[in-house]
Amino acid sequence: MSVVTGGLTRGERLDRLPFTRRHGTLLTGSGVGWALDAMDVGLISFVMTALAAQWHLNDTQLSWIGSIGFVGMAIGASVGGLLADRVGRRQVFALTLLVYGLATGASALVGSVAALIVLRFVVGLGLGAELPVASTLVSEFAPKSIRGRVVVALEAFWAVGWILAALIGYFVIPLHAEGWRWALAVGIVPTAYAAFIRWRLPESVRFLEKQGRFAEAEASVRVFEDAAGVPPQPAGDAAAEQPAVAAPRTRESIWSPRYRLRTAALWTVWFCINLSYYGAFIWLPSLLYRSGFPLVRSFEYTLIITLAQIPGYAAAAWLIEVWGRRATLAVFLTGSATAAAFFGASDQVWTIIGSGCALSFFNLGAWGALYAIGPELYPTGVRGTGTGAAAAFGRIASMLAPLSVPFLARAGGNPMIFGVFAASFGVAALASLALPEKRAQSLEE
Repeated sequence: MSVVTGGLTRGERLDRLPFTRRHGTLLTGSGVGWALDAMDVGLISFVMTALAAQWHLNDTQLSWIGSIGFVGMAIGASVGGLLADRVGRRQVFALTLLVYGLATGASALVGSVAALIVLRFVVGLGLGAELPVASTLVSEFAPKSIRGRVVVALEAFWAVGWILAALIGYFVIPLHAEGWRWALAVGIVPTAYAAFIRWRLPESVRFLEKQGRFAEAEASVRVFEDAAGVPPQPAGDAAAEQPAVAAPRTRESIWSPRYRLRTAALWTVWFCINLSYYGAFIWLPSLLYRSGFPLVRSFEYTLIITLAQIPGYAAAAWLIEVWGRRATLAVFLTGSATAAAFFGASDQVWTIIGSGCALSFFNLGAWGALYAIGPELYPTGVRGTGTGAAAAFGRIASMLAPLSVPFLARAGGNPMIFGVFAASFGVAALASLALPEKRAQSLEE
């Protein structure tokens, strides 16, 4: 429910605003947390390569180090989405940063594979819960005319974090036998950042209204209107709002007839994109190393490939308000499928780097479009649940992906590995066509 005040609902008042410094603060504050998440996920791919050499680990051990975090992410995404719909977006966001920051810092001190696996699971709990919650919070404040672009910009912070991971992997890990510990120790940074998130970012206006906290919702909207120089709207009539507090709240289901098709399509896209992305990028430095490139050179090529994520996000951020969400997602997934197939067939340095950059460009652009679509598909009462459940289902694939790579490698090497990933991207592209188009529509529509 969004209460009418002065002829416009609070949601409509937010939708009509231009992008202001308040939006910028929200985007940056959420985006830094997003980047730190990406840095953590990216670092483990470089740590795996270093540990394989230092601890003489086999493929099974490496696969579990790479996959166990996604087990935690699946649980975290589901639970985080539910909590976000009950206790608020901001509180859950801060808690998740605290959990994964402490666990990542502790990972730097481990002395065994078992201890590392346990802590990676805890890290995953925090990471999995944070991502859908952050995108939901940002989408609920963004003006509807540029909402998709703003959410893609949020997702672009993932590239920043992954590039930071690649830089740390390239410059820090090879310098010392224990360089991987210093790399993981950087993960303690989110713990301090959690306090900033908790006290500086606003709570969702739509969530506050759903909870009957109308005074807080009104104050939050007025802060954004002040930043835009828009005159304050008349406050809502307390008597008119009171029945909404007393009325029983009914919760819709993401599997009700109205949402069933979009939920199934969204879950399919999430599953397939997770399978391909994490299967490819978690193992990328190790696959390059096993192809005969020196450790430092494999890290260097991974860094170059990772840099292509930035223009991918930029292209998606522009196209998503020109072509729309569905078309942008489908095109970038199709491009990802093509690039993955070429990467699997590449055997020269220039073709490996070129097709790898194309894979980064299209894949991360698709991620940006996917995060923009998710929060638009459901009403406020189940928005966090819907996005979190889709992310949780996708994490099943991200668990399986690192475990599957050694088996696929034995079955047919890189062509087999990336052929499977290309097919998965293709299925995701087809599923995306079943998603409704929500460009320039209010979240309540």
